[in-house]
Amino acid sequence: MFSLTKTSGRQREILEIVLSNGWGYMKSLLLGGKAGEPKLPPPAVFRKILIELGPFYVKIGQLLSTRPDLLSPDYIATLTALQASVPPIPWSEVEIVIAQQLDRPIAEVFTSIEPIAIAAGSIAQVHRAILVTGEEVALKVQRPGIERIVDKDIILIKAIAELVSLTDFGQDYEINALAEEFTEAVKAELDFTKEAHYTDTLRGNLAKSSWFKPEQIVIPKINWDLTNQKLLVMEWLVGKPILKADIPLTSTAKLNPQQITTLLFRAFFEQMFIDGFFHADPHPGNIFYLEDGRVALIDCGSIGRLDPRTQKLLTEMLLAIVDMDASRCSQLTLELSESEQIPNLARLENDYELILRRYYNRNLAQTNFSEVFSAILQIARNNKIKLPRNTGLFVKTLANLEGVARELNPNLNLLAEIRPLMTDIFRRQFIGDTPVASLLRTLLDFKSLSLQSPRQFESLLDRFSSETLQWNVKVPQIDTLRRSIDDSANRLSFSIVVGSLIMGAAIISAGAQTQQLSLITNVLFAAASFLGLWLIVSILRSGRLK
Repeated sequence: MFSLTKTSGRQREILEIVLSNGWGYMKSLLLGGKAGEPKLPPPAVFRKILIELGPFYVKIGQLLSTRPDLLSPDYIATLTALQASVPPIPWSEVEIVIAQQLDRPIAEVFTSIEPIAIAAGSIAQVHRAILVTGEEVALKVQRPGIERIVDKDIILIKAIAELVSLTDFGQDYEINALAEEFTEAVKAELDFTKEAHYTDTLRGNLAKSSWFKPEQIVIPKINWDLTNQKLLVMEWLVGKPILKADIPLTSTAKLNPQQITTLLFRAFFEQMFIDGFFHADPHPGNIFYLEDGRVALIDCGSIGRLDPRTQKLLTEMLLAIVDMDASRCSQLTLELSESEQIPNLARLENDYELILRRYYNRNLAQTNFSEVFSAILQIARNNKIKLPRNTGLFVKTLANLEGVARELNPNLNLLAEIRPLMTDIFRRQFIGDTPVASLLRTLLDFKSLSLQSPRQFESLLDRFSSETLQWNVKVPQIDTLRRSIDDSANRLSFSIVVGSLIMGAAIISAGAQTQQLSLITNVLFAAASFLGLWLIVSILRSGRLK
């Protein structure tokens, strides 16, 4: 339960912030009240609370902004603004961290470091620096003392999750596992070597593309000699955020807006549907237009992964949306689902019909597909269907990407951008990158099937003839139906017994000539009356009188 011994000071601080912002639900939790259905404050208030709570909660907010499968679009949009809400720490503190992480004096490594941060986040901030070799680098430095803050706040987050887990909401969304996932994600971001490895992996994947010219897209190189858990040193890229840059409308030497949108969609669709390893935070501040006309992706700490099965299902979902096929969308949602409970299928399909009907008369070329996928996640939430975490990351990435592309090119036609890729995506998903090996595996499977089938068919016929064949059939909700039938049968039997007692008492009473028979009659009538009254009360309490 809530840990007061280890975090009492921090708990009081959180309580003061929650009270000052009027978040009633969290106030009830922190004061030991009953944990009812979770209720978030309005998006702007929620964002303000997270900022006041400090860097750890800002990072939690940033992680929540990547989970449209958990929160509605208005919360996602508000929490996305947390990306630039953290003030930088003073240079004097940053300098101490750098000196501690280097195994030699700063002057032996850097000619100069700009004391004013060019970017600040909840975990770290970035400075521009020049190595003694003359190379310009971006220096990402971890905030001093952030590990201690994170450790204390993790205790509180897990304790609050335990309280919320007592509700139906907490059980439906496995809130303890969710808290564990978020806290582990925050702790992973404290190790900059992970981000460095992600960056190298993305660069390697994009360097061998057949969908676009790899030299047109840049991922910064990592300086592994100076990079460690608290210090990340990477190549400095000269350019501006994509929406603030002066991009020529027509140019032979540099990419124009139309070429950039095509390049971005091809690069990200390859990451998502081919590599299964993608940059999950392509907001405008993380996409740069360089002075030489190329496009760069930076800040590769947020990564999404899609396994081959999920890639296939999401591809089919995209086609089902294009076909406005509500039934197929429902089936694919169930295939993606991680929930054990089977939802109301009729309601699920009806929800899809209502959503897709909005787009029946629209031009598909102008359809906002990230908006449609967000609606799909909303349907899943409404039907208590738990989708994989990376489904939310996929939708958030698509939304960011489509938003940037439409700012660059208002006449964007997403279908025209992805149509040339779909054939290749299906080919790769069905036969992979090594068609000969896939064909050989298929032939071996057919050979195995041809050898085993006669033997298995013979065994089946033997079991038929010997009457030893058994069928195991599992019908959803059959236990509920069985209990209902048992209850009905018991009440019917009970009613027959009561009626028999009354009839027996009436027969004995009609011929009663002694005091003993009269007493037996009265006892039988009393028992029948009591049992009949109990049966009526039982039926009324069950709510099934009608």
